Amino acid sequence: MTQTFISQTSAATYASVNGLDLYYERSGNPQEGTVPVLLLHGGFGATGMFDSVLTPALNAGREVITVDLQGHGRTADIERPLRCDVMADDVAALIRSLDLPQADVMGYSLGGGVAIQTAIRHPELVRKLVAVSAPFKRNGWYPESLAGMDQMGAHIAPHMLQTAMYEQYARLAPRPDDWAQLWDKMGDLLRQDYDWSVEIAALSMPTMIVVGDADSFAPAHAAEFFALLGGGQRDGGWDRSGVTAHRLAILPGTTHYDIFMSPLLPATVTPFLNEEVRP
Repeated sequence: MTQTFISQTSAATYASVNGLDLYYERSGNPQEGTVPVLLLHGGFGATGMFDSVLTPALNAGREVITVDLQGHGRTADIERPLRCDVMADDVAALIRSLDLPQADVMGYSLGGGVAIQTAIRHPELVRKLVAVSAPFKRNGWYPESLAGMDQMGAHIAPHMLQTAMYEQYARLAPRPDDWAQLWDKMGDLLRQDYDWSVEIAALSMPTMIVVGDADSFAPAHAAEFFALLGGGQRDGGWDRSGVTAHRLAILPGTTHYDIFMSPLLPATVTPFLNEEVRP
């Protein structure tokens, strides 16, 4: 049984979940009838990843909860591998510890994989799912992207010490010396094979898939993802009777590395989050 408790200080807010002290932040101006949206960052990121565009836009109408996943940002690593399903259990435990009946869960890249797994493993907690730049199976990535993942490991860490990525990590991490360990664990995670086709086809909550037209995998993969949910299978019709609860968005002129900063992202996602969930 998972035990959780909340501790708050003026500097940070943590939830103790599954042996992990999970850092999170809450912000926003929730309107009546909205549920919180929980944002999950990409690999080597942190809660501030969405601060330039997405979080301020979402804050205007709802509560936003941002999370530092295991080994990222202000959440110290623990003795377990990095895995999307395990981190999804952390996210679910956080939602429960905050006494939230449900949340909209949105993630980018690594966070997108965690968001998908949260919906798969804990569907009762997820009102809507938004997966940004997150393939549903490993071989969806372009070959050159997979080659980079195959080479990732602790040996890369020293070469990244002069980057903004490391500067953020060193500033936020409880143990900055874990930098090489994070690269090692991320490499191990990214080399794991996966295919969530069957589980995604069984999802019932409204789901939005968002990718860039120059992402790290083909737009056709996003269309296949959409089709697994039943989207894009027939003419929507004059009366929209063929329109499903799911959405597919391909953002023009965006890549895997800048989509989370694009003003097109909140403009695309907000209407989906604001739509009433149909029975």
